[in-house]
Amino acid sequence: MSYSTAADECLDLRGTPCPINFVRTKLQLEKMAPGALLEVWLDAGEPVEQVPDSLTMEGYGVEHLEDCAGYFVLHVRRPV
Repeated sequence: MSYSTAADECLDLRGTPCPINFVRTKLQLEKMAPGALLEVWLDAGEPVEQVPDSLTMEGYGVEHLEDCAGYFVLHVRRPV
């Protein structure tokens, strides 16, 4: 079964090191409307291990994480 939802914004952070990818994700979420969904593309390894956990600790809703062969797609929602 595949997961599909339309994100309000998309952020391609492949090739972006930690913690810059988390900072850029957070800044983008802060510009978005409450309840909006952001799709973030992250590299394997430290980025996908650190960014979702850091966003959760900041109060953002991590809704989906998918391995897309070479990178990961993360869906995170700004709180209302």
